[in-house]
Amino acid sequence: MPFEFQGKHVTVAGLGVSGVPAAKVLHGLGARVTVVNDGDDERARAQAAELEALGITVRLGDGASLPEGTELIVTAPGWKPDKPLFTAAREAGVPIWGDVELAWRLRRPDSAPWLAVTGTNGKTTTVQMLASILKAAGLRTAAVGNIGVSLLDAVTGETEYDVLAVELSSYQLHWAPSLRAHSAAVLNLAPDHLDWHGSMEAYAADKGRIYEGNQVACVYNVDATDKPSTEDLVREADVEEGCRAIGFTLGTPAPGQLGVVEGILVDRAFVEDRQKNAQELAEVSDVNPSAPHNIANALAAAALARAFGVPAAAVRDGLRAFTPDAHRIAHVADVDGVAYVDDSKATNTHATEASLAAYESIVWIAGGLAKGATFDELVAGAAKRLRGAVLIGADRALIREALARHAPEVPVVDLERTDTGAMLQAVQEAQRLARPGDTVLLAPACASMDMFTNYNKRGDAFAEAVRELGA
Repeated sequence: MPFEFQGKHVTVAGLGVSGVPAAKVLHGLGARVTVVNDGDDERARAQAAELEALGITVRLGDGASLPEGTELIVTAPGWKPDKPLFTAAREAGVPIWGDVELAWRLRRPDSAPWLAVTGTNGKTTTVQMLASILKAAGLRTAAVGNIGVSLLDAVTGETEYDVLAVELSSYQLHWAPSLRAHSAAVLNLAPDHLDWHGSMEAYAADKGRIYEGNQVACVYNVDATDKPSTEDLVREADVEEGCRAIGFTLGTPAPGQLGVVEGILVDRAFVEDRQKNAQELAEVSDVNPSAPHNIANALAAAALARAFGVPAAAVRDGLRAFTPDAHRIAHVADVDGVAYVDDSKATNTHATEASLAAYESIVWIAGGLAKGATFDELVAGAAKRLRGAVLIGADRALIREALARHAPEVPVVDLERTDTGAMLQAVQEAQRLARPGDTVLLAPACASMDMFTNYNKRGDAFAEAVRELGA
């Protein structure tokens, strides 16, 4: 039965990019809305004033206790499941939704289907590639969810869409029990956000929710070696009759898969007589950048687009038209025969492993906040590619120790300073270690907040330092 909002007391947990729109939408539907928020800073007070002017009750500095009479909670995705507010709600039998669940419930009968993407790394790039492919096919679409347009705006606004490319985080999926996508992909799985989910098993289970109720295709990573694998999640999913498991691989695809043959992206899933035929989709050179992990992203995007019936030419045209966001394995400049590449978005070991695999001879700039990560496996796998390493940030000692254990012959520069000016010195030290033909790669494997506001600022500092070298 549809949830009736008129007159219902709904508590919105958290202000910010999801809470404020949710509160406004619910208020517009006739609900009696109370917003609770842990923080009581200047930004929160400004947001509270905006909502209170509409007649919405806001309670700052107390996100722990359940407002009396609450019949539904809509939470910001980042709020952890073990918060006292949610414990009280569960004890009282009050349902808890995220903003994605709210958006799903508010879809009109003729609303655009969702092509959904999750994974530890590569979500944003894949969704943007998918949106580019869908647009190349002449479809009205947008990249939404954990990126771009708000999902609530997409489903309740006046713009009409044919299909939506939806990025979903593990947090969002945890709070979206009713979601049923047209088709969905889990790109990869690696330990991340385990402090939030409690275990790798719980994290993987929340990622796997994206496959529940899929109608046409569950897209998984054939090459994944982690357990549980994305294919394991497909096997466990309860999908609609006729929904197919579609794999993507950097190798030669089997029937029912997409893959790569002699520099060509090919489809052996959405063609007639899959045992004998393959459809050429694009060339590897059409993928920007054509690093292995990004080719995998392109194959996943292509699989979802093909599941929606997009022609092969649109896959090629969409990939050619796609430009990646900044700080994602972005070539900054060549200086004295050395390439300088900014992958500041590589904030965990899984992303950094993919980045390091894209180059043959690397001077690696790494470090920051480790978030509980260990680096032995990463360093051991990349040791043969490393010309040198320059370490920055609060937890750089963890990487230095891993280098000493697994790559003792690699020269290491350990920069003690943790002010933002350390990046210029790091780039200068990397230039000293590099030889023509090398790549100086900023792929920190760590979060940035010890030295920078965010990974964007860290990448900007790297690019500025490289420009000073060029000058």
